[in-house]
Amino acid sequence: MLCERASTVVRRARLVRLAAPVVGFMLAAGCAVNPVTGQSELMLLTTEDEIAFGQERYPQQQQASGGLYRLDPAVAEYVASVGARVAGVSDRALPYEFVVINDGTPNAWALPGGKIGIHRGLLLELENEAELAAVLGHEIVHAAAKHSATQIQRRVLSELANGGGAETADDSQRAGAVADATERRLRMANLQYGRDDEIESDYYGMKYMHAAGYDTTAAVTVQEKFVALHDQRRSRWLEGMFRSHPPSRDRVESNRAALAEFPPGGELGTERYQAKMATLLRDRDAYDLADRARRNVRRDPVLAARLIDRAIGQQPREARFHSIGGDILASRGHCAEAVRVYDAAIERDPDYFAYYLRRGMCHDTLGQMRLARDDLARGNSLLPTPFASYKLGGYALVDGDRAEAKRQFEIASRAPGGLGAAAHSAYFRLDLEDAPWKYLTARLGSDTGQVVLHVVNRSDFPVANIVVQVEMEVDGVTSYRRLSVNRLGAGEYDTLETGIYRGIGSEGIPEFVSFAWAQIVEAAPGW
Repeated sequence: MLCERASTVVRRARLVRLAAPVVGFMLAAGCAVNPVTGQSELMLLTTEDEIAFGQERYPQQQQASGGLYRLDPAVAEYVASVGARVAGVSDRALPYEFVVINDGTPNAWALPGGKIGIHRGLLLELENEAELAAVLGHEIVHAAAKHSATQIQRRVLSELANGGGAETADDSQRAGAVADATERRLRMANLQYGRDDEIESDYYGMKYMHAAGYDTTAAVTVQEKFVALHDQRRSRWLEGMFRSHPPSRDRVESNRAALAEFPPGGELGTERYQAKMATLLRDRDAYDLADRARRNVRRDPVLAARLIDRAIGQQPREARFHSIGGDILASRGHCAEAVRVYDAAIERDPDYFAYYLRRGMCHDTLGQMRLARDDLARGNSLLPTPFASYKLGGYALVDGDRAEAKRQFEIASRAPGGLGAAAHSAYFRLDLEDAPWKYLTARLGSDTGQVVLHVVNRSDFPVANIVVQVEMEVDGVTSYRRLSVNRLGAGEYDTLETGIYRGIGSEGIPEFVSFAWAQIVEAAPGW
């Protein structure tokens, strides 16, 4: 029934192609069997769509989550091997990938197409390889069973339905609106799952880990651990795993019941897990010191400096520690010293956007615009941020590159709050000068024989020094006028006399207008 209703909505909207910034796909509704559950479900996205989105988003998701953990490559290799072992018995062949994120927040996530990340902070809370297999198996199911893709589809269908199904509606406008909504959903696809998705992922994750030879009791113990930590209201867990994967006693009991179908007896791999995590376990205290330092950067920079020095003393190869040291120096106005410390962070990890962003702002403070621009551009190539785009727009404007400045300001204008408003204002200022007719309309009319000019400000900003060129031919006589309006507020209009008359001829026939033209040629911001 759901498939029939959804298919009807899509048919009424015709085949609208969504050109979302990350991935485009066809709204071609059809029912298909879910490869994991065996249930008939509506499928809007093809497997190719899911894989394309996952591949496109995966590097940026890694950057946004904290960057890759690089201190001990063997940790990532080990996690990937466990993930491949579990994914190898899954019900859906996807190009699965597994990475370890250098972030202390306990979390794991999955993108459509099988792109999975697990945070350093969660690895430290697990006790054996079977618990790791339980977590990765759970995330594998989120990808294999199309849970993220289903969230996208629900939003698309909602937008189509709310946008109206009339055949006469403007498809291009609907496509644009749905594309915007879909992109918002794509960005949020991995952030939160419902109770049914979680229980389903627990169940099939146990199926996969059992088939891979792991002890399924680990799926119960790891959920019991999550519930206990949730009851303790541990802040890190509330920010991480519990935000995206809310635990519950129901999930524990469901996993316990599933033991009858997937009985214990496989590998726990406790010793192997502890050996592979040796570097992480040894550095745990250093990361705790660094987290305390980060929280005190502005509150108590002297304490923060002592803490981060201790962390660096314990593990000098961790780039994140040096970056926090740079943050402390920058917060105290010591930008030249901070640059040298950020250099040390980038030397240890040259592929994380935040180090370039922070060093770039120190260069900016020191008046080193070229170095600042290079750093912000490098950071933006790793993870585009509205702040970097806004600053890059300003640098481009100083260099006289208006086209690049407008491009960067337009990107930054999509951000919420004051930054987005400032970028929108900067873009408007430039674009108004380049193409004032996009924001103002000029229309000729008649008032008791005299031709008048109506000028309307359709923008969200006041506009001043408006100049309109008028050309009109009446009975073979061409008249030219250059008229001006001092200022129009947002949404305001004015009517000007042109001094051109269209009278009545001697035989009572109105004079013939063969040509009339009015064009906005100049305008400037009115603030």
